[in-house]
Amino acid sequence: MRLSRRRLNRTLLQRQHLLERVPMSVTDMARHLVGLQAQENLPPYFSLQARLTDFDPYDVSRGLDDRRLVRLLTMRGTIHLLTPDDALTLRQWTQSRMEQELRTSQNTKPALGTDRKEFDRAVSEVLADGPLPQRSLSAALGERFPGSPPAALGQIARVAQPLAQLPPRGKWKESGGVVYQFVDRWLERPLLEPDPEEIVRRYLRAFGPATAADVTAWSGVTRLGPVVAAMADLVRHEDERGKVLYDVGDGVIADEDLPAPVRVLGCYDNVWLSHAGRDRVTDPESRNRWMGVNGGSANAFFVDGMLEGLWRVEDGRPKVLEVNRKLSKREQAELDEEIARVEALLAR
Repeated sequence: MRLSRRRLNRTLLQRQHLLERVPMSVTDMARHLVGLQAQENLPPYFSLQARLTDFDPYDVSRGLDDRRLVRLLTMRGTIHLLTPDDALTLRQWTQSRMEQELRTSQNTKPALGTDRKEFDRAVSEVLADGPLPQRSLSAALGERFPGSPPAALGQIARVAQPLAQLPPRGKWKESGGVVYQFVDRWLERPLLEPDPEEIVRRYLRAFGPATAADVTAWSGVTRLGPVVAAMADLVRHEDERGKVLYDVGDGVIADEDLPAPVRVLGCYDNVWLSHAGRDRVTDPESRNRWMGVNGGSANAFFVDGMLEGLWRVEDGRPKVLEVNRKLSKREQAELDEEIARVEALLAR
């Protein structure tokens, strides 16, 4: 089947539950989306608010406390809010992406000469007695490797080892610095062997149809072309240019005439970070307006399925910064309603 850009847009939004809110639990939504981008504390709350019919932000806090949710460095080398099974699996699968960061990051460069086996053993021993704040972990490693800057050693630890960020980090309206512990120790369960084909299927259920390059854009994991091509259970579509797109056999393709209501999301949401072209919900001009020197410059909102404006939280309230085009009366009313939802969320 040849799929238009608009039909791919509506299919993505439908699979992301951004066409219509659904009555799912926070953990079920996190599982369906294969994690929520959570580099900053607030964005996953905005992502959930946009998708769930009855979202209580304290459900995330409770999930972090009782270990039904965990914050961990995974896809693209960024922090994600994950279910335990995904945390224990995806960190293993994305480790190749972490190794690349170790080699290229300026934050780790001053300590790259450290013997890796000795370093890994030292991190395990330092955290054997319990979790440590980031600064304490860095200082303890600095004592063991006095020839390297403690800050760089701490950065290597967070990238080289599966270290979860423990609560209160990430909880609703609670402050707290980064505290680390091995994710398997925190969850009291062993790391799980990843099944790359099953991970690809789950990606497609939430983001497909897509190419192997799209899976790489989402995950940071390379050399997936042979994996995807060998999956006999996948079906094939084409985009407008004739490029082959893979999908799960039961993947529903949305009608391109489905309405796409306004949705207000955070600075980062995987809905527009998880395809190589990133043009299913953005165009180059809109993306350039969003992109700052060191990443996203503001939160984003979507109109008719496309990124059409930026907003920011100021003094505890949402404020629209710019709109890329003139909105119709209906679109403006929808934007006002969604902004009011976010304002109510921030007031909780």
